Amino acid sequence: MDLNILWFILIAILWTGYLVLEGFDFGVGMLLPVLGKKEKERRLMINTIGPLWDGNEVWLLTAGGATFAAFPEWYATMFSGFYIPLFFILIALIIRGIAFEYRSKIHTDNWRRWCDFGIIVGSWASAILWGVAFANLVRGVELDASHQFTGGLVSLLNPFALLGGAVTALLFLLHGAVFLALKTDGEMRVRANKLARNFGFGAILVAGSWAVWAQVAYSVPWTWGAVVIAALGLIAAVAANAKGREGWAFVFSAIAIVAAVVLIFGSMFPDVMPALNPDNSLTIYNASSTAYTLKVMTWVAVLLVPVVLLYQGWTFWVFRKRLSVDHIPDPIGLTSLAVPKAGNTLQDSAAQNSTSQNNDA
Repeated sequence: MDLNILWFILIAILWTGYLVLEGFDFGVGMLLPVLGKKEKERRLMINTIGPLWDGNEVWLLTAGGATFAAFPEWYATMFSGFYIPLFFILIALIIRGIAFEYRSKIHTDNWRRWCDFGIIVGSWASAILWGVAFANLVRGVELDASHQFTGGLVSLLNPFALLGGAVTALLFLLHGAVFLALKTDGEMRVRANKLARNFGFGAILVAGSWAVWAQVAYSVPWTWGAVVIAALGLIAAVAANAKGREGWAFVFSAIAIVAAVVLIFGSMFPDVMPALNPDNSLTIYNASSTAYTLKVMTWVAVLLVPVVLLYQGWTFWVFRKRLSVDHIPDPIGLTSLAVPKAGNTLQDSAAQNSTSQNNDA
């Protein structure tokens, strides 16, 4: 195996880590208005992913950085061709991150409504648009002989890509519901368990249809194995969830996502960005950096990737216990966005805040 193939596989692994880990926190964000009937229930849901979501995004940064360094022409063509979808994904991720960080700062209904809106919209938009982008990579895009993207936004919104967006949305909804059932107790666990069962059948139907379409139209024979594993993973996740084995259900839904990524990257190989005219495709060889760059990157990955994996594993272990509404304390955020007047002491501000809380009560 040469370094070009190795880095294609490593980038696929990085995307797998991102979609498996960020997939469940996208799902929790998408389910916020469905399962979070009361304020403490919404805070419970956010607390299940609170210590994890920003660490999960490290995989996206690493995948993007590795793509830039190992296959710069792929990076340039993809980010110029998919400029508008990737721009919307970036905006959605920023809005979502701000909403997570600042939701607890101000203790007013209006403030929380806007933050919830940011979390929900950011999660849905990201989940769907990632599916649209990856489906287009499987289908192939309009590239000219110099590997420049010649299509427009409308060409990316073809039926195959839109179905791909629906697939990622359903997979992440199932993954998020299973994660909530695993991480919570009481009424929230019961609701998440029931919802995962309902989403499971839809995910099997829609994802199965897309996978068969991708396999028949754009893929190679060996990726039938990935299609079968993905289907079995989803069926096993639904079955384990129905029996109250949420840990196994989470493992099986993760396996289904892994198999889906194998199908996507397996269908592309040896291209990194297939073109509708195969002669214009970017491959792992005509899009790559020099052999020296790939060699240096390999040594950096060997040294640093284990550190990242250990840190992330430690984070999951520390926050492994189930949460319930009883664990959620009363809010302590400020009760107003008003800025204290110049010259006021911290004690004055605290006194104003206390007075506002008493008035609200």
